[in-house]
Amino acid sequence: QVQLVESGGGLVQAGGSLRLSCAASGRTFSRYTMGWFRQAPGKEREFVAAISWSGGTTYNADSVKGRFTISRDNAKNTVYLQMNSLKPEDTAVYSCAADAVFSRVMRGGCDYWGQGTQVTVSS
Repeated sequence: QVQLVESGGGLVQAGGSLRLSCAASGRTFSRYTMGWFRQAPGKEREFVAAISWSGGTTYNADSVKGRFTISRDNAKNTVYLQMNSLKPEDTAVYSCAADAVFSRVMRGGCDYWGQGTQVTVSS
């Protein structure tokens, strides 16, 4: 069982930066692929980024490539999403998720989900 708690969201101006954190409970955090997803009002949930259990493999959605970076610290049971050059269209609730299979994370079929943190980018 893994419990996930996101933090770091807030209001930022376009062009600014935020770093989201996702703290996981449980001693098996290092076994899971982790992902970040977002959902804007009236839209479907969207995959943002994923990172393998070791951190050696990452994948970003085209919409955030070159701007967002996913990373993890297994010693701290935490995964991060560094978001730079933010745009108003990045406004959404951002959630982290965990699964044992990398491909399932990218499809959004994760076993564990956090509650989400709101990110609002003003123009």
